Order: sequence, then structure tokens, then C-alpha cells
Amino acid sequence: MSDEYRTRGERKKIKESTNKKGKKTSTKKRWKKILIALGIIMLAMVLVGGITVFSIIRDAPELDPDRLTLANNPEIYDRDLEMFSTLEAAEDRRSVNINQVPPVLKDAVISVEDIRFYDHFGIDLRRIGGAVLANIRGGFGAEGASTITQQVVKNLFLSSEKKMTRKLQEQYLAVQLERKYSKDQVLEIYLNAIYFDDGKYGVLEAADYYFSKDLDELTIEDAALLAGIPQRPGRFNPFKNPEDAQIRRNTVISLMERYEKITPEQAETARNVPIEEQLQQSEREAYPYQAFLDEVIREVERIEGIDSNDIYTGGLKIYTTLDRDLQEYVEYVMQSGEVIEFPDSKYQAGITVLDTTTGEIMALGGFREPAEGALTYNMATGPRRQPGSTIKPILDYGPVIDEKKWSTYHQIEDAPYNYQSTGTPVRNFDRNYRGFVSMREALRVSLNIPAVKAFNEVGLESAREFGERLGLEEQLVNMQESYSIGGFSDGLSSLHLAGAYAAFGNNGEFNRPHTVTKVEFPDGTVIDLKPDSVVAMNDYTAFMITDMLKTVVQSGTGTLAAVDGVPIAGKTGSTNYTDEERAQHGIEGSAVKDSWFAGYSTALTAAVWTGYKNNDDGYIDTSSGSTEGQVARRLFKEVMTYAHEGKEVNDFVQPDSVVRVGIERSTGLLPSEFTPESEIIYEYFVRGTEPTEVSDEFEYADPVQGLDAAYNDENHEINVSWNYPDELLDRFSFRLEVSQGDDGDYRLIDVTKDRAYNLSNPVYGETYTIRVTVVSDDNGDLESDPVTVSVTIPEEEDFIDDLIDDLIGDDEDENGEENGESPPEDNGNGDTDNGDDSENGDNDNGDNEDETEEESTNSD
Repeated sequence: MSDEYRTRGERKKIKESTNKKGKKTSTKKRWKKILIALGIIMLAMVLVGGITVFSIIRDAPELDPDRLTLANNPEIYDRDLEMFSTLEAAEDRRSVNINQVPPVLKDAVISVEDIRFYDHFGIDLRRIGGAVLANIRGGFGAEGASTITQQVVKNLFLSSEKKMTRKLQEQYLAVQLERKYSKDQVLEIYLNAIYFDDGKYGVLEAADYYFSKDLDELTIEDAALLAGIPQRPGRFNPFKNPEDAQIRRNTVISLMERYEKITPEQAETARNVPIEEQLQQSEREAYPYQAFLDEVIREVERIEGIDSNDIYTGGLKIYTTLDRDLQEYVEYVMQSGEVIEFPDSKYQAGITVLDTTTGEIMALGGFREPAEGALTYNMATGPRRQPGSTIKPILDYGPVIDEKKWSTYHQIEDAPYNYQSTGTPVRNFDRNYRGFVSMREALRVSLNIPAVKAFNEVGLESAREFGERLGLEEQLVNMQESYSIGGFSDGLSSLHLAGAYAAFGNNGEFNRPHTVTKVEFPDGTVIDLKPDSVVAMNDYTAFMITDMLKTVVQSGTGTLAAVDGVPIAGKTGSTNYTDEERAQHGIEGSAVKDSWFAGYSTALTAAVWTGYKNNDDGYIDTSSGSTEGQVARRLFKEVMTYAHEGKEVNDFVQPDSVVRVGIERSTGLLPSEFTPESEIIYEYFVRGTEPTEVSDEFEYADPVQGLDAAYNDENHEINVSWNYPDELLDRFSFRLEVSQGDDGDYRLIDVTKDRAYNLSNPVYGETYTIRVTVVSDDNGDLESDPVTVSVTIPEEEDFIDDLIDDLIGDDEDENGEENGESPPEDNGNGDTDNGDDSENGDNDNGDNEDETEEESTNSD
């Protein structure tokens, strides 16, 4: 039927049907194009991914059979790039054949590390799938999927960085390794390479070290303990952290039970064995420079992506900051007894010496006796002792200068004061008060009350932030008001203190103390470990603290630490026992627990702690005549004197932010035109805060000088004279008073501007005492200390006789025998004066005594 014979409705239906068919065809074509495009993209991605993976695998190192001998000990270099590696395999690694490893130890290791070890081909696809899901949820690196074979490859051929490149190479090489070596050979390599902390690696060495056992003597609990350590050797070392080690051991036992390596009864029995009963430590050999080397190992262990096993098996090159000559001298001073006289063998000391400008640790003195072994407790980095007054620049005066811009002259009242948080009285070391003192003086003699007031002025949070910028983040977590004078709940080591003090000598820039500058891996990867400098304070703060600490060394509590020819700034510190400790251990009242000295030049910084490891070993005697409290200062002086030999050391440079101003001692104002030089002191101010007002009155007057009085017989008067500066005569006058005889009562005779006076008609035979006092013309209350002089008038008849003798002397008998008197005895020099006042006969027996320095050893 043609369209012309169809109804309008019929034609409409036919048109709609045709349109629907066209739309369906168009949609199919569109989806086809999309699928083709996606296929092309996926193919491209596969090609690109394949090329990338191929490129990564192509760059993987060769499986060098020589490396499988495990001779990849670390090479450790000093600051002069000379190798001094002492981590020798012969001392700390002994290889074992797989046939000598008991099944219980194999089962323990495989249960916790790689349960499908004997089933996979080098990589565990099931484990990888689980790790992928964990990493999607927690980010790359959240969970690993390394098999034992992969760990061997990583330790011996690759770096430990968590990168996709390294992971792909690791998987590829693991497959290749298992194509060349049997499972037992791979496991043998692994068991000989595992690191067990304290410088021990390999199961044979570990069994001997922790249990003093051969491998065939290991029990289930022993095998589980060993298998659990390598995951985190520092944490699971049973000698250091027995609780964590026991939890980890029991985890391994449970895994062995789950995988049916042991029965439930065996597991229960093993879990119930106290870890202390298992341990029997063998003797550990020490290395030269042990305290320093231990710190090197700890720093490398903290590098992200590196585990302890890498240090001993990864063939690392570790570049350090060690100054071997200085390190050897520090150990000589600490251990020989020929330089410093220590009170007894239990008296301990720890010292850290570092570069002021870089934070590089040059030497560590941690042992009074040669080290007993690797990673043993040493007194330089181990102790956490209360720092005493050495903390005052860090938490008190440093923060208040930085924030409040106090000057070195700033006056603080040393008067009774309580902690604001507890109401407990704060006391100075001598229980006395000095009234208003400058900040410089308070620090020089180490007063506690001004320090606490400065701390409260700036506030606890600001003080904490200042200390945290100096590397004391962990130490100030529980900070309280008592921290302001060193009353820490935990404490610091000499390393912490040296790092903080170095920032003051480095214009306020802090560099975290470190022993390692870089680590190089066998594949050429280098990790730079030099810390970035942090601006911890304003340069004016660093300079003003430094200048006050120079005063401490020059004339304060730290004079024994002075180094000849080297500008040194430093601070003493000591801590006291509690009343309970004194009663429990019979400790005398003058004893202290810790004695510190921390100081620095522009080149080097050192911090020294001395004391006893525990209260039962002894205490530091600071009673009169004892030198025990001086050891820290003397040790600092000896080491720093040696360390500075041959160095040209500059003084600290005043920054533009600081001005030096001469002010009146008593007012703190600019001196007037007539202020005596003796009353002008020079202090430092932050620029813009220095005083601008000139003093308009004196608070002190100098006394007269050269007061003299003589009897003038011709005029029958006493002639009095004295000296005083011409420029002060328009501001001051002189009050003259006289006392006659022995009554001691003075009467005013004149107030004059002259510097001389004649007292007429004195009484014959009397003694006159003349007193001269300088008085202010403007301030009637201001006057000097009085100065006195005495003169005796001859008797009147003596005077007449002398006059007659003068008149008739030519008629007298030449020998004076007219009146029956014997002539004066001739002394052979023509001098006939028998009196006691010979002008050449004075015997000075008291004015030139040697000055002796009396120094309180418990001044903090």
C-alpha cells in the first residue's frame, strides 16, 4: 500500500518505528567506539608499564655470588674520611651450616617471617595481595609482603628505601635467586645474616650471646625469642626491654602453635617460662671509641627504611664526625687518672664535645673504665639527670630576653618568693637574699629566686617552646614551674645539654647534635643526614646570654673552667637530694647528687656531667676543703684546652641588634656629666630599648683622696689638705669635723669648697683627729664615706726648749753634756734619731698577701 492510501495515523506509526531502530543502531556504534578506545588505552598502559618494569628490572644489580658470603661489614669513616671500621665479622658473626640449625629454630623463624617459604618461588602472591589491600587503606609502606628470599636480596644487594623501584627489583631478584639456589641454601644465608642487636648477627652468635648456648641446646621458648628479635632488634632486645621481648616471644610461640609446628601443650609450657630464666648473657667485646660508635649505630637505626640488620649486612659506608685524636684524649682523661683526680672508682662522668656551628659530635666520653661491650650504657648519652642551674639560660633568661627584651642590667628583686603553682618557697643556695640585682649578677652567682621570676615573667608555654627549639622536645613534655631551676622529673644527658648550649654560641641557630653525616649503600644510593639549621632565637638573645655566661667564667661560679687564651661562656649546675634520700642513704647536708658544667667558644661546645650512678654508690661532697664538686669544671677545662690547641678562636661578635651602653650603676640611667667613672658600668640592651634619660642626681659620692694633716710650729696651727676632681667641685662641698683627745666626739668646724684648711691655736700636747666628708650641694642626704687623719701637738715646754736650743745652740757643749744628758747614740750613718718613725723603716707585712679564690662548689 502506497503512502498516499495510508491514513495519517498509519504513516505516523511507521515513522516512529523507523526512528527507534536508528537510535538503537547509533547507540551500539557509540559503545563500540568507547570499548575500542578503552582497549587502546589499556594496551598502551600495559605497554608503558611493561617498558617501565623492564627498565627497572634491567637496572637491578647482578646476583654476585661473592656477596652471599656475608662479608658486607659496614665501613665507618671519621671526619677526615679515613676508615676506622671495627665491626669485624670475625668478632661478631659466625656462620652456621643449615644442617646444624635445629628444626625448632627453623620452624620458629618460618612461622613468624614466611610460613609458605617452602611453597613459593621467591615471592608470595597471596601475601602480596593482602599487602596491596593494606597499603590501599593505609598508604604505601603500611604493610610489606617480603618473603625470606626477598629479605636476603634486600639486605645483600639493595638499599632499604621504601620505593616501588626497589620493591620491583627485590621481587625480580628473589625469583632469580631461587632459580640458582635451593630453599635450604637461601634459608642458611638468611639465618647467618639476621641482626640481633648489640652488635650481634647470625643465629649462632645470638644463641651464644643471649643464652650462652649452642644451637642444639635451644628450647622452644629460646627459638621463639630469637625469631622475634630481628623485626625490631632495639625494642625486642630482652636485656633492654624484657617486657616487650616476652610479648614478642609469646606471639611467635602462638604462630608456631597455629601452624602446627608445636602442640598446644608445648606452647602453653613455653609461654609460662619467665624470660629472665632463659637469659644468660655472655661477655661482650668492646670496640675502640665505643661510646661514639654506639651513637653512630643508634643514629643509623633511626633512618626511615633501614633496620638494624642492614647496618651489619648491607655493606654500608657510614661517614661520621669523629675526631679520633680528641676522642682518644677524652678517654685518656676519663680513664687514666693521670689528669683528673676522681674521688673514687664509682664516681662517674660523661662528656660530649661538638662543633658549635654545625652540631657535629667530635668526641664522647662515656666510661670511667674501658667499655665492656658494644651498645652498653654510657654516661655521655645514657643518663637522664636533673640539669640544675645549667637550665637557667635555656628556660629562664633566654626566653625572657627573646620575648621581653630584657637587658643584661635588668633589675630583679632577690627577696622571699614562692612558686606560683604550689606556694612552696623558692630558696637560693645559701638561703640568703640580696635585694635588687641585675640579671647578669643573678646568673653570675646562680641565684634561684631571680631565675624563677624570669621564668614566670615569660610564662611556662613560651619557655617550653624556647627549650623545644633547642632540641629538648621530649624532655619538656611534663614541664612544671620547678623546671626553671633544673627540677626535672626525668632529665637530660650531656649530649642534650651540649646541643642546646651550642645554639647560643652559633648566633641563635640550632643544629641537632649528630655523629653521622651520610650513609652510602652498595648500589650507590646516598642518604644525606646533615640536619638543617633552625633559628631557635633572636641573635640578640644568643649574644646577651653569651656575654653574661662569659662573666660566669671570668668571675662567677665557673672560674675553674676558664681556658687560657680562649673566650669561653659557660654555666655550672648542681642538684640536691630529697630529705627522704638523705635519710635513707645517710647523706650529709652539704652533699649534692649531680655536678654539671656546660660551656662553649665560637668553635667548640662541651657539656660535662659528674656524679654517681645511684645513691648507694656515693655522693658528691661539697663541704669546705673538698674538691669533689669541682671535677666537672676541671674536666671541661682539660678537654677544651686540648681541643683548642692550634686553633685560632675568635671572640663572639656583637650583632647590630644589640647596643652597649654605659649607665650609672645605681640608677640604670645614662650618666650625667659629673658621674665618677667608678660608678659607670657597661651593659647590653636590645637596640631601641636602651635608656635615653640622663641622671640628674648622684646616688653615691666618692670620698676624698690623699687626706693629710701636719702641725706648723711657726704659725702654731694644723695644716689640712686633700685631693678631689676639679670637675666635681661645683656639685660637691667638703664638711670638716674635728675630734680632740680620746672622746671621739666630732664638732663641725667648716663646710667649704676648698681642698685645704688651717686649724689655728691647737692645744699643746693634744691629739686632733680631722674628719672630711664629701656632701652634695643638691641633695642633703647624699654624702661620701668620711676620711680621717690624726696629728699630735708637741708639749709646750718642749717647744720652748727647742726654741732656746735654736737661739743658744752655738754656746752649748758640743757633746750636749751641759745638763748632764748623754748624747744621742750615733748609728753609724749620721742619723741620731732613736724614734720608731724612721721614714725608711716601715715594714709592710699585710697589704700584699696573695689573693686566694674561695669558691662554693654548691652555688647552684
